[in-house]
Amino acid sequence: MSKKQKLLISSRLENIKLIEKLVDEICDVHNIKEEMYGNILVALTEVVNNAISHGNKLDPEKNVEIFFEATDNKLFFTIEDQGDGFDYLHLPNPTDIKNIEKPTGRGIYLMQHLASKVIFENKGNKVIIEFEF
Repeated sequence: MSKKQKLLISSRLENIKLIEKLVDEICDVHNIKEEMYGNILVALTEVVNNAISHGNKLDPEKNVEIFFEATDNKLFFTIEDQGDGFDYLHLPNPTDIKNIEKPTGRGIYLMQHLASKVIFENKGNKVIIEFEF
């Protein structure tokens, strides 16, 4: 059985707290274990923060759409911003010695290691994150 939800937020950093509420509700309904909860929360917070900050450039007139769908053993999140996208195929490795001291550049790396699958579409301004449980 599949359950779907949609959340639309304006590009304000304070709206990230709505993501925590969404993840709390989803994990309660689907009896997600605490370890998976942490992975979902961190990955989703990262992608929404990127959408607000980098995609929509903190423009409160632009929105971020978050779609959620659950199946029997998977959770899918689709996050889409109204930005121009980015070159997701050529990202610097944050674990490389020349990047290790940089204060940014770890979000996508984190997402890819916390989720079962991360897919970029539409020039990179649409991200699909899958969690298997």
